[in-house]
Amino acid sequence: MSNFKHWLKAFRLRTLPLSLSCIFLGSGLAFLEEKFSSIIFLLAIVTTVLLQVLSNLANDYGDAQKGTDNDDRIGPTRAIQSGAITKHQMKKAIVINSILAFISGLLLIFYSFESNATLLILIFALIGIAAIVAAIKYTMGKKPYGYSGLGDLFVFLFFGLVGVMGSYFLYTQQLNFILIFPASAVGLLSAAVLNMNNMRDIENDKASKKNTLVVKIGFQKAKYYHTILILLSFIFYHQRSSVYFEVV
Repeated sequence: MSNFKHWLKAFRLRTLPLSLSCIFLGSGLAFLEEKFSSIIFLLAIVTTVLLQVLSNLANDYGDAQKGTDNDDRIGPTRAIQSGAITKHQMKKAIVINSILAFISGLLLIFYSFESNATLLILIFALIGIAAIVAAIKYTMGKKPYGYSGLGDLFVFLFFGLVGVMGSYFLYTQQLNFILIFPASAVGLLSAAVLNMNNMRDIENDKASKKNTLVVKIGFQKAKYYHTILILLSFIFYHQRSSVYFEVV
């Protein structure tokens, strides 16, 4: 069995603040409306952490399987790449983590909604399954979307719109479209982080046929794209500040 410190490194805990930011924001907005629940908050945190760790493990496995994690890669050495964890061990961990994320998500959903809210429970269960699939399919499988330049879109959706508006809905059972502004701001910043990593890995990704958006548009245009993501995030956040609090 691999050393626990190797698993901690594979979990990439430093990525957690990025994924948790949307939960903190959605929960904070619910708190302002006096509809906060500590149990929903804790369950949302646990579920999000499990999903982020699942994404990191799947990313490690997928890139190793496709040969993208190699000696030419500039970023931190991955667990399978270094030999600290085998592919079999990583695959087993992915399955276990998927089950735990699903169970945690169900507990969150059933606690948030009344037992007779069947439609809402079904909708959020499907969203949870979609999040698990998205975490795995980023680099794993025959057609991973991370290898087709769609990673930015999925990050924007799940780390922005779904994360913020979904967590807010769990507290309030209300869909407030004004939250599109702050949700988009968080999603754009998350996409910017991914873009920065892809800019770092452009040469190795290109050689490994990992067609990220940066590989598709080139390094120079990726810098312009990065600037646009940052500027738009501030614009959306400012719009949230000027509109949301006027309504609330």
